[in-house]
Amino acid sequence: MASKQFYLSGEAASTAKTIEIPPSTDFDDLQHLVASHFAVVDPSGIGFVSNDSRLTAVSEVLETDDPIAVTIDGKAVREVPGPTGIPYFGNYLEIFPDHLGNHQRLFEKYGPLIVTNNMGSKIYQTNDPKLSQIVFSEDHYFTKHIVPGHPLHPIKSKEAGVFLGDTDTEEWRQAHKFLPPALGPKAVRHYAATMQASVEDAFKVLDELDEGDEAFNVYQYMLKLGSQAVGKLVLGMDFEHFTAVDAPLHEMVLQIAHTLELNKRISSMGAWYAKMPFGDPKKLRQSRARIDELMAESIARAAKGKGGDLELQDAALKAENVVDYFLRATDNKGNKLAPAQFAPALLVATGAGFTTTSSLLSWLIYSMVKYPGNQERLLQELIDHDWDENTQVTADRTNELSFLDKFIKETQRRHNPSYQPARTSKVDMILPGGYKLPKGSVVIPALHHIHNNPSLWDNPARFDPDRWDTEQVKNRPAGSYIPFATGPRMCVGFNFALQEIKVFLPKLVYRYKFTLAQDGPVEYDPYFQLIRPNNLYVRAERRVKWPPKSE
Repeated sequence: MASKQFYLSGEAASTAKTIEIPPSTDFDDLQHLVASHFAVVDPSGIGFVSNDSRLTAVSEVLETDDPIAVTIDGKAVREVPGPTGIPYFGNYLEIFPDHLGNHQRLFEKYGPLIVTNNMGSKIYQTNDPKLSQIVFSEDHYFTKHIVPGHPLHPIKSKEAGVFLGDTDTEEWRQAHKFLPPALGPKAVRHYAATMQASVEDAFKVLDELDEGDEAFNVYQYMLKLGSQAVGKLVLGMDFEHFTAVDAPLHEMVLQIAHTLELNKRISSMGAWYAKMPFGDPKKLRQSRARIDELMAESIARAAKGKGGDLELQDAALKAENVVDYFLRATDNKGNKLAPAQFAPALLVATGAGFTTTSSLLSWLIYSMVKYPGNQERLLQELIDHDWDENTQVTADRTNELSFLDKFIKETQRRHNPSYQPARTSKVDMILPGGYKLPKGSVVIPALHHIHNNPSLWDNPARFDPDRWDTEQVKNRPAGSYIPFATGPRMCVGFNFALQEIKVFLPKLVYRYKFTLAQDGPVEYDPYFQLIRPNNLYVRAERRVKWPPKSE
């Protein structure tokens, strides 16, 4: 067995490690062997250099007496680049309030992996699909571990497991067993009728706004609509958001939205700030305590009419709502979700359900009024598929609407609400491109920047639903379109969210013509957990005529 010395290119030859090379080792074997000694995540990128010459065969490596430099994708290993920053604030003042625009500037300046320091918290971000796939994998290198500096750390909940908890816990394993069936494709199909009733319940308010020739803030009303449906489907509660034009938001919705805003403000200020006994950190603690009280009350109400226990899949199809499902669902051993996990899991299902839907629905309406011709194509597709005001929406009917599907995908690509799903490195490692990443680093695959990366998308600033029919997009690199993240910890409610959108949007488009009702630019809210338009105003005019079917 031969012994050779290897060191990482970019470091001193004196750091070389002696590695035993077994007989019959081929080049691929050698790459994996060296990768295991240096924690190189992708062995296929490893190259070998000696005296400025590349070694492309094992025989050449064995013939070399000097220490051999290891390159990664042809590059020396290096620290992750980023701006220098200033004392105390770090990079905070050059990132906020326009964190989307400023992170894009940093990617253009420094490359596909950057690091910033926000008041003491180092955050790594990538706009590269290959790196994002690595980060989202729950494996030896990365996991969802919500450490200080992680964007969810101020609202971390061990009991919530499925979204707000760490992966390597029994709470996550239990939540991951029980929650997905209630939000899977089969389960959400039988939610369609309730979703349709929710949007039709909103018609009287939108009609009244039209009769008064009034514009409205899209996000505020989409928040009412999204949470109205989620309140019924998750908690079995009627939030009464459309009893009048000025009906207030239910306290549960207000508190959850307030929590997400406070969390974003706190997490962007550095890990130390969350510990403060006053200001926003104190408000966040108070808001979370009130949410716990409201959730406990809703569970108690649902428990009064509880039916018999059911196996997981049966419960998902027969339960009246998610809280009813949790109370009745049992696994194949007769075990149920621990009562201590009920409220945290329901909070995740409720909050994630309506915040994602309301933000995405707002951007969909923005896309209709901003990009000419798309609203007309959506309406024409409904007419061509025999929709009318009495159509009962089902998954089968919405699956027929190919342009609707492309329009939603293009909106999620161009204006995806989710921004900062983060994972934490488990070991020191060398990433593709030669980047050195320390153990415990928080890395964010920046979904907006991946979806608008010009090296992945042709003219990414152009809104073009028809790009989804092209071979270029059909053969896009893995990880280049991940609106709900990917991997074992991807958004568990993505089927639910898409079903809601595909019920709400056709019903709204068939009944109303939407027009932009403002002259200035539409701005996103930089201090909210998701990307949402905070000043989008439109008019919804009740339709009185519809186009004929296409010939």
